[in-house]
Amino acid sequence: MTDTTLASDLRAGVPARPYAPAAADLHSSRHTSGVSWGAIFAGAAGAAALSLILLILGVGLGLSSVSPFAGSGASATTFGVSTIVWITFTQLAASGIGGYLAGRLRTRWASTHVDEVYFRDTAHGFLAWAIATLATAAMLTSAIGGILGTSASAVGSVAGGAATTAAAAAAPAAAGAMKPEAPAASNGYFVDSLFRKDASAPAAAASAPIGNGGDAAPMGAEAGRIFASGLEAGALPPDDVKYLGQQVSQRTGLPQADAEKRVNDTFARMKAKADQAKADAKEAADKARKASAYAALWLFISLLAGAFVASFCATFGGRQRDLV
Repeated sequence: MTDTTLASDLRAGVPARPYAPAAADLHSSRHTSGVSWGAIFAGAAGAAALSLILLILGVGLGLSSVSPFAGSGASATTFGVSTIVWITFTQLAASGIGGYLAGRLRTRWASTHVDEVYFRDTAHGFLAWAIATLATAAMLTSAIGGILGTSASAVGSVAGGAATTAAAAAAPAAAGAMKPEAPAASNGYFVDSLFRKDASAPAAAASAPIGNGGDAAPMGAEAGRIFASGLEAGALPPDDVKYLGQQVSQRTGLPQADAEKRVNDTFARMKAKADQAKADAKEAADKARKASAYAALWLFISLLAGAFVASFCATFGGRQRDLV
């Protein structure tokens, strides 16, 4: 039907007949690709660029809200929730603009059923989101790998070193005793307190000769090694308690029974400290595991929402394109 015939029919009052595409138009439509890769890559580029910009802005805002000083800045909970909200917003905004561009910039599909057009627009938005997500992940591979590697190392180090934590806690004591010139470690304090002279002891007894040639350093080093072995085994053997009690008695002037009681009390304090350190390490690893799990779940939800928004915005952009 020509434009002249259509105009004459309208002037004569004849109802307009529906448009019937020519055979050439139908042939061209059948051989037209249903995927506009140019529009898809354009939408993906826009989404990836917007994601990068928003992520950089989020990092800047996050660093400005934290403080290296305790009690200052945002709390860990606030920082975590804010991070999740910002990542979700970034995903929705970038996916939306990428899907809209993919739908708006695609070629017009002549003589295509409306359901097919809707499906193609949805597919264009999804493909644009997929390519943008892969491009963004490729740019941030080092950062994501560092985060996952840190969490895995925290869990693995605790799982592999839980059995040796007690022995490692006693090692500084022995090292500090063998090297008097080095600063005393926190566990070395217990070894030092073991040979501390009792103010209530008689002067003659307190000045009794010291074993091992009168040198306190070998005595302290030997006590540190004995405590390390006991911490590794979980208990101090009675023979070691008796032997250390004799050394403490010679050094401090305490009776043998009181010296052995001091040895047992000192070992109990060291063991309690080692157990607390092991419990703190396990708690930190458990917190890291939970934080990694929550972050992965929220990231999955954000990406899924981004795919939906990109597909929906592509259909909206396609409708706008067909109205032109």
